[in-house]
Amino acid sequence: MTVLVSLGEIKEALRGIDPIPLIEEGFCAYSRGEVVVPPVGEMIFEDPPGDVHIKYGYIKGDDYYVIKIASGFYGIERPGISLSDGMMLLFSQRTGEPKAILLDEGHLTNVRTAAAGAVAAKYLAPEKVVRAGILGAGVQGRMQLEYLRRVREFSDVMVWGLNQDELDAYRADMEPLGFRIVTTLDPGEVAASCNVIVTCTPATKPLLRAGQVRRGTHITAMGSDTVEKQELDPDILARADRIVVDSLSQSLQRGESFRAMQAGAITKERLVELGNVIMDPGLRRASGDEITVADLTGVAVQDIQISKAVFEAIKKYQS
Repeated sequence: MTVLVSLGEIKEALRGIDPIPLIEEGFCAYSRGEVVVPPVGEMIFEDPPGDVHIKYGYIKGDDYYVIKIASGFYGIERPGISLSDGMMLLFSQRTGEPKAILLDEGHLTNVRTAAAGAVAAKYLAPEKVVRAGILGAGVQGRMQLEYLRRVREFSDVMVWGLNQDELDAYRADMEPLGFRIVTTLDPGEVAASCNVIVTCTPATKPLLRAGQVRRGTHITAMGSDTVEKQELDPDILARADRIVVDSLSQSLQRGESFRAMQAGAITKERLVELGNVIMDPGLRRASGDEITVADLTGVAVQDIQISKAVFEAIKKYQS
């Protein structure tokens, strides 16, 4: 029988799940060639602007395969309407039987994305975070900060947003969690004072320029998940000592690495998969002076790992 799981049940199940090691394991399996992930399906809308991603795949020899549908309509400003939505569908890898419909409303995508940011920082960010910088004052900008604190100790944060109202709301939400928040409307100020920066916006033009990024900085860029989006100047990647991607194949078609290759700033030989960085200490940050970039476009193995964990937790609870 197919189980229909509500957002409330999903959030309750997540209380007992640490997604960071799950996402790590998924990236390693992916880089070992143990995961089948077909090309991303997507639809791009112009009026209102938005995009829908269909990501799907399976881990060889596993119990399930997963199909995830996630949308983001960033031009909507009507109260009560979420900017993102979606669901994850879990099927038996043995019979094709639908096992669960996870009506997560985009929440599991947010969780697995935030966990991926933490994984990238765990292996690439400087050990001492002077100040963390967040470009994007939305839901993901909040979650990236919370998950980053699971792998690095820090309190000082500078956040950039589109307007002061959203920045004030961000500060009001995050300061009670123990962060000291400074806000800015100039992304260059983030680069000037932060040595770990996370970009999580739907920008289509670079927010940061190469000359603004200091030596010793780590950047995790995750907003550029379609061909049209871009958050970083290609010359940032050209200057970087290490460029790490979640998926080599996807980075040839979307993301900051794709845009930098299009501009002739880098070649694909510069790219290393995050799963390999996790498994090989020699591929990680080697000194405090390096500039490192993690270009995360979002891989279906993340959806597989998080949806499996939630479904198994719910099965235990129901039994």
